[in-house]
Amino acid sequence: MGMVSEEQIQKWADEAEVGYDVEELKRRGRGRPGRGAEPMQVVAVRLTVEELDALDAAAAKGHMSRSEAIRAALAHFAA
Repeated sequence: MGMVSEEQIQKWADEAEVGYDVEELKRRGRGRPGRGAEPMQVVAVRLTVEELDALDAAAAKGHMSRSEAIRAALAHFAA
């Protein structure tokens, strides 16, 4: 897997944070075009207040959005 630029990560995070109109996606019959060969999936995750605070603290420390911090954690976990 190749390296992804910080600029690309920010673009993806900005798109994700704007949000997606799920009903509109269903009406179109297909999802928003993916950033690779696979379409992106929106995943809902339930976090405790403590987990959310930890996520926000980590994101702020790294000057990232929540989405970026989650993706960075996943990339680190999968490495």
